Amino acid sequence: MKITQATIFPLSIPLIEPMKMSHDLITDAKTVLICLTDEEGRTGWGEASTAPLMTGETLGSLLANVKYLADKARALEWNDPKRFSVLLDSLLYGNPSAKSCLEMALLDLYTQKESISLWRYLRAQSGMAELETPASIPLLRMLGGSLEKEIAEAKTFRALGFRHWKIKIGSLPLAEDLHRVETLSDALEGDVISVDANGAMGLANAVLFCESAAARRLAFAEQLISADVPIEDFVALRKKSAIPIGLDESIHGLGEILQFMKADAVDGASLKLIKIGGVLKAFECAQVLSVNGLKTNLACKVAETSLSAAATASIGFAMGDVPWGFSMSNQYLRFDICTQPLVAEQGHLPASQLAASGVGITPDIHRVKDAIAKGYSLIQY
Repeated sequence: MKITQATIFPLSIPLIEPMKMSHDLITDAKTVLICLTDEEGRTGWGEASTAPLMTGETLGSLLANVKYLADKARALEWNDPKRFSVLLDSLLYGNPSAKSCLEMALLDLYTQKESISLWRYLRAQSGMAELETPASIPLLRMLGGSLEKEIAEAKTFRALGFRHWKIKIGSLPLAEDLHRVETLSDALEGDVISVDANGAMGLANAVLFCESAAARRLAFAEQLISADVPIEDFVALRKKSAIPIGLDESIHGLGEILQFMKADAVDGASLKLIKIGGVLKAFECAQVLSVNGLKTNLACKVAETSLSAAATASIGFAMGDVPWGFSMSNQYLRFDICTQPLVAEQGHLPASQLAASGVGITPDIHRVKDAIAKGYSLIQY
């Protein structure tokens, strides 16, 4: 399979409302889309979002790296997905987000050529039994804002079938966060509730949080302490915690998962394509977590479109289970670049929303062009 043309789109899409993270306030989603054309005229799409505090990528740097890879990729044959990562690594050191973007488009082309959906391809390659229809994936809904607003949103979305939740913590005093968590746990009794501090807590406060009776009903606590602290701090936290410990910013691939597993410092991990380096590596991580009895949360960066959501969901459909839910972040965008974006059905995403071959979603070129970031333009080879 040869690449005959590449078109790259740097996008900026406003969120429905600003999203407050522990270290950042996000008002719009900055993401890069690529469309690759093969020698038979098929088109495959890939996406990767910026994440300055997670991957170090800005829109400008991500665009430059995707452009570089796309230029080099045209000289190579792309016939074996098992070698996609090896070939991309031979072209550029590091830069998992840019590689994820190219790999997604290449997998889209390859699975279209083979007339198989990406999730079925992943499952077949892993040796798992064939599934006619996989279980729908539970979608995780993020809560934020004032406590009153969080309670109102929780009631609204719970009535729509959502049962997986994430509460952002770490930017308020510990006592206030614990009060929020306890109040929301009362309102969402029986659901899968988690918290995420994006590494904003010190070890002492993280231990106090995890020992508190107010947090006992949480399914897991994600990245309470910084990824930069020694692994001994994570060991100490998990040892003292009354609730499962999940990691996000600390996990950039299989190496970190194995390291934290060996240290007995983690109960599960959040997998994002942009930090792991693509679908195939993230799927491998999900398999290792599952085999070792650890939990998986699949997540898109805030906020990626239905394209990245479909590729990420393919991992969940292939695995057959996403115990900590799927953070499908296109639900926070003011508009999507797909004519028929992925949407929640009773708080879940069914595989029936994906096409029968490829990644399963095709962007609308006119919508994509309308979302090009100010000061940027599309690039075509």
